[in-house]
Amino acid sequence: MKNLLSLLTVATALGMSACQSSGSNTNNNSVDSMSTNHDSIQTGSVEALIPAANFDSTVAGKAVKLYYLKNASLQMAVTNYGAKVVSLLVPDKSGRLEDVELGYDQLSKYISTNDRYYGGVVGRYGNRIARGKFKVDGKEYTLAVNNGENHLHGGKVGFNDVVWDAKQLNDHAIEFHYLSKDGEEGYPGNLDVTMTYELTDSNEFKISYKATTDKATVVNLTHHSFFNLKGAGNGDINDHVLSINADRFTPVDGGLIPTGKLEPVKGTPMDFTTPTPIGERVNADFEQLKLGKGYDHNWVLNKKGNELSLAATVLEPQSGRYMEVWTTEPGVQFYGGNFMQGDTGKQGKTYVYRGALCLETQHFPNSPNQASFPSVVLKPGAAYEHTCVYKFGTK
Repeated sequence: MKNLLSLLTVATALGMSACQSSGSNTNNNSVDSMSTNHDSIQTGSVEALIPAANFDSTVAGKAVKLYYLKNASLQMAVTNYGAKVVSLLVPDKSGRLEDVELGYDQLSKYISTNDRYYGGVVGRYGNRIARGKFKVDGKEYTLAVNNGENHLHGGKVGFNDVVWDAKQLNDHAIEFHYLSKDGEEGYPGNLDVTMTYELTDSNEFKISYKATTDKATVVNLTHHSFFNLKGAGNGDINDHVLSINADRFTPVDGGLIPTGKLEPVKGTPMDFTTPTPIGERVNADFEQLKLGKGYDHNWVLNKKGNELSLAATVLEPQSGRYMEVWTTEPGVQFYGGNFMQGDTGKQGKTYVYRGALCLETQHFPNSPNQASFPSVVLKPGAAYEHTCVYKFGTK
């Protein structure tokens, strides 16, 4: 494992799977506080589950390592390869810890797999850009095409496949930095990105993004954790009860590119304004579900500004684990694991069809080519900022 650059080259050639994808002020009385009594939590640690030696290597001449974050209730392992969350231990209503994050036990598997996005940051542009083309200030740019005829999640080597500079700030926070050079994957401008992962005292996994550029460009960063609140590899997520704070969504064409319309969810299987089991309508006779092979769409959140607000909630009834998603972004992509094909993950567990869900806070797909969508253009002198919070509790 001393040098995995050749594996990265092979993995890139194989192509991408479709996706297919201090505490924040998220007070909500519906989330019960978690026990901080370690005697009530099963014996075990994320260090024992994911040994650091499994990630001690180099990729493209840069050192890759595994880092551990903890607060009173949560434990996390994260690597600077793609800024990927490798493991996230969350207690259930009885205080029993379970790893709710899909991923792998070792770096080599992250590099060789076709499932590129497990737990990683996505950029420069999360989601799709039609035909890999867009214009900024009248100049057209051509990006790498890696999802049919379209550009997906930053291209053939997106932010999920690069080695970030990492600085552990303390036992519950880590800072990542990456300079995406002018022309990388076809994007203009040197984009300087700083990102912080933090486990707050409010049992939040908080992600803070900031980026600047020296040339007008487009930016849409997001996080791509695959969650199963029963535990990674413990069946599908069809019984998870989901709510999304959105009265509208962006319907797509056959390439999963938004049509440009904002359609109401009312009266359709896309309506999660009240908590609904994910599997209840996923196979309904509805054109958008057929196009996405299930849920793989962007919802337009009920908000006007960029305030930190509640986007979605997820409850797993058996364990009682409950997750809230908060964001400053205008949209959230809900992906229901429709393209999962039985991959073998951590502890030899099988990641079954629809075995995870993603809630990716974002601007809308293909925004550079839709003038009516919120702008994703970043210009010199301005700063891109985005906060996403996954808050855990029990019910």
